[in-house]
Amino acid sequence: MSTPAQVSANRANSQLSTGPKTVEGKAKISHNAVKSALTGATVLLPSDDAALYEQHVANTFAVWAPADHREKLLVQSIADTQWRLHRIPALEAATLALARIQNADLFPDNPLLLEAHILELKSRELRNLHLQERRLRSYLDKNIRELKELQSERRKQREEELTRAARLLERCSEKKIDFNPSEFGFEFSLPEIEERLMTLWDRRPAERKAA
Repeated sequence: MSTPAQVSANRANSQLSTGPKTVEGKAKISHNAVKSALTGATVLLPSDDAALYEQHVANTFAVWAPADHREKLLVQSIADTQWRLHRIPALEAATLALARIQNADLFPDNPLLLEAHILELKSRELRNLHLQERRLRSYLDKNIRELKELQSERRKQREEELTRAARLLERCSEKKIDFNPSEFGFEFSLPEIEERLMTLWDRRPAERKAA
C-alpha cells in the first residue's frame, strides 16, 4: 500500500522531471510504461498526476468505508488496480501513435495499409496489454468479492450484537437496573440500542400471529 511518504516522493519526482516535449517523446514514455506500469509494486509513473491519484484513492476509501486493517488493504488494492486499468487505453493509444510516427514513410499514400501494417507490427504488444487488462480485472473482481464478504459478515455481526444489547436493555429495564452500554462491553450508544429495542417490540405482534 502506498504510504503518504511514497506518494509525496512520487510527486516530488514528477516535479523534478518535466518529461518529453515532442509528440514522439511523449509516445515513447507512455510506450515504455507497458513494461512496468501494469505489474509489480510501482503504481505511480513519473508522468502521473500524484494529486489526482491521491484524490482517486480518497474517493475509493469514501465509497467502501473500510473498518479494519484487512478491509483497508483491500480498498487500497482496489484503488491501485483501478488506477492501472485506467492507464491501459492511453498505453494502447501511445503504442499505436509511436508506431505511426516510426512507420509513416512506408505507405505515405495509403493510410489503410499503414494501419494494417501497424496492427500486425504491434500485435504482440497489444495482446500483452489485453492480457494485462484481463489479469487486472480478475484481480479487481477477486478483491471486491472478498471485501463485500468481509463487510457483509461485519454488518451481520454488528446487527446481532445490537440485538443482544437491546434484549439486555429490556431485561435491565424490567428489573429496574441502570443500563450503561459501555459497562456491558457495547460500543453502541444508548439511543441506538433503544431504537433497536423498539424495532424488536414492533416485530413481536407479527411474530406471535405467525406462530
